[in-house]
Amino acid sequence: MLALLIECFSMHEISGRWRLGLFLSLTTAILWGILPIALKGLLQYMDVNTITWYRFLIAAVFLGGYLVVTKRLPSLSSLKNKRIMALMALTIGGLLANYIMYMMGLELTSPESTQVMIQIAPMLLLIGGVCVFKESFNAKQKVGLLTFFLGLLLFFNQRFEQLLNFNGDYAIGLFFIILAAILWAIYALAQKQLLKHFASEEIMILIYLSGTLMFLPSSAPSLVLELDTIGWLLLIFCGANTLVAYGAFAEALEHWEASRVSATLAITPLLTLMFMQLTNYILPEAIVVEPLNTLSIVGAVILVIGSSVTALSKSRSKPAK
Repeated sequence: MLALLIECFSMHEISGRWRLGLFLSLTTAILWGILPIALKGLLQYMDVNTITWYRFLIAAVFLGGYLVVTKRLPSLSSLKNKRIMALMALTIGGLLANYIMYMMGLELTSPESTQVMIQIAPMLLLIGGVCVFKESFNAKQKVGLLTFFLGLLLFFNQRFEQLLNFNGDYAIGLFFIILAAILWAIYALAQKQLLKHFASEEIMILIYLSGTLMFLPSSAPSLVLELDTIGWLLLIFCGANTLVAYGAFAEALEHWEASRVSATLAITPLLTLMFMQLTNYILPEAIVVEPLNTLSIVGAVILVIGSSVTALSKSRSKPAK
């Protein structure tokens, strides 16, 4: 369905400002590297739906205020086109479902495992960029992709039996993360095409407002009254992270190819591992670090090497047929 919808439009053209695209992609990677650690801590204060609702609310208030002041609120006239409306619904629905699946997975696993498994998402975006946007997929990129999946297998070497038997909360949690990855790739591909009709901030405010409305009935806003100082800091950070990280990601797609953006984001697991160790060193009682053997750490490094090979491989868009 997504491919058919996207084919109804001429392909979105990037600006070619690759340095800006790289900077925005790296900014997103750093923020997403820290995010699961903060969210895991916040789950000690709030449930999944309430956290998700507050993340969308905070982002909607700040971005909405900025758009009002700058008089850049989105015009909804384009949504009268049924195909554009369908793409917008796919974008919004994909990201909202991604948020819930990600949080459900994180609740049952660890920040390290969650961030490693969710890297399937940018790889799916890479493949989607090739299949949908006709971006090239050369030999170096293929080697990079295979290396990425080798690293993924090595990282989970301690969990093979549990995962193969689909046994326990950990396996169920990773299943939710895989679903989140698929939904994120759908969202990202649909959003990339919407950039032909809307600015990135216009798309994001519609997503944030939709999320705020849709998650309100299942959330418990009064839980905010029970937060201590750390809880408040975690909540504010997660809300700001939602705004800045997704805004940077959306803008990166304006300037750089989807395949390169997705490959750059794959360094996020190493950042999460690094930030987890740093958090554990500063606040040893705040969060439990998942025990990883040498093979798992090597796997994480190989995963990033595979992503880097893919990102640095020269890629050109194929001419439309």
